[in-house]
Amino acid sequence: MMLETLTFFAIVGALIRPVDGPPIPQGTIVVRDGRIVSVAAGRAPPAGAEVIDGAGMVVTPGFVAVESALGLVEIDLEDSTRDAAPEGDASDPVRAAFSAADGYNPLATAIPVARTGGVTSALSTPMGGLVSGTSAWVDLAGERPADAIARAVAALHVRLDDGGIGASGGARSSTLTRLRETLDDARLYGRSRGAYDRRALREMRVSRLDLERLQEALAGRIPVVVRVSRASDILRVLELAREYRFRLVLAGAEEAWRVADRIAADDVPVILQPLTNLPTSFATLGSRYDNAALLVRAGVRVVFEASGAADLRNLRQEAGNAVAWGVDPEVALRALTLEPARVFGMDREYGALTPNRVANLVMWSGDPFETSTRAVRVWIRGRNATLRTRQTALFERYRDLRRVRRGAPRPSVPVRSSGL
Repeated sequence: MMLETLTFFAIVGALIRPVDGPPIPQGTIVVRDGRIVSVAAGRAPPAGAEVIDGAGMVVTPGFVAVESALGLVEIDLEDSTRDAAPEGDASDPVRAAFSAADGYNPLATAIPVARTGGVTSALSTPMGGLVSGTSAWVDLAGERPADAIARAVAALHVRLDDGGIGASGGARSSTLTRLRETLDDARLYGRSRGAYDRRALREMRVSRLDLERLQEALAGRIPVVVRVSRASDILRVLELAREYRFRLVLAGAEEAWRVADRIAADDVPVILQPLTNLPTSFATLGSRYDNAALLVRAGVRVVFEASGAADLRNLRQEAGNAVAWGVDPEVALRALTLEPARVFGMDREYGALTPNRVANLVMWSGDPFETSTRAVRVWIRGRNATLRTRQTALFERYRDLRRVRRGAPRPSVPVRSSGL
């Protein structure tokens, strides 16, 4: 089993970093039935609780991985294991109804690896196209989708980077025209469902289910995450969000530092990868290590991401590099915990070590942003999660090669000659 039941316990003597308040030295955190009961300094554990010694350890909320196809992709180069986008990606660039929740696999091999890096929740996100679909908020626990999925529809995802532009005509003008047309169709459909059913509306290029899903974004019930790189494109996206009044979140945003004041003025959060400093295309020529620091300095809320589902264990290294380039450590911790929870409307349940929140927490051997530190224990929904991975199993199997059988096994039945 991936989880061991532990419903009532107290961690004592640890340095607790609750995120929404100052660090608590020699703190005690009490968890019962999957929820945090109390967090305080120097308090004795309650009677009946299993006591866990946290001396010399650091306890933080579990990290949240965003903009990742975790649980949707097993092997990047094997099509049969890829459920983050439909085949023939460019033939259907608008697929708002495409749902990550429908394809999420809680037993994907990358999930235990992510847990070793302190990741306890993720925004499992579809990829490709112009409108990629909707993401799902999941906890990295359980063996069935229903055990893991905390919110089936968390956000709508749009790509206005090079990939999205290529999928919808190959030019920025045609891409923005297609996106505006899609949003206009959705607004018209929302006002005239009866006329749509009677075929009394003009022809629309997107399906009814896509139009239905877009209603949630236009009504502000879910945010719209737009992956975009170039500063001038970011300004166009800000204008688009004001025009259609959706809740915008920028992702990628390699040149966001150039227009940080405009982003801050619109109170738009930014998802970025701190280790991105070299251009991968002409749209990212302005990439730089201190992008996050410059955004924070301008008053922009930031969330950190890693490069892919297989690299989520490196999230803390991404945050550590942001700290090295000027981001306050508490802001960096918030960018992995409370800020993503807030951006996606999950902050009442996740993101901080305070009473009544879900008990997703990590005990570290030291500062989580140091590469020499390791996650000692991880709890998801108050239960101890194993840190054993497929890589662990392979290491244990082959660490002593003297015990490994070599060569092809001999047949149990003698093979007769064919006589040829």
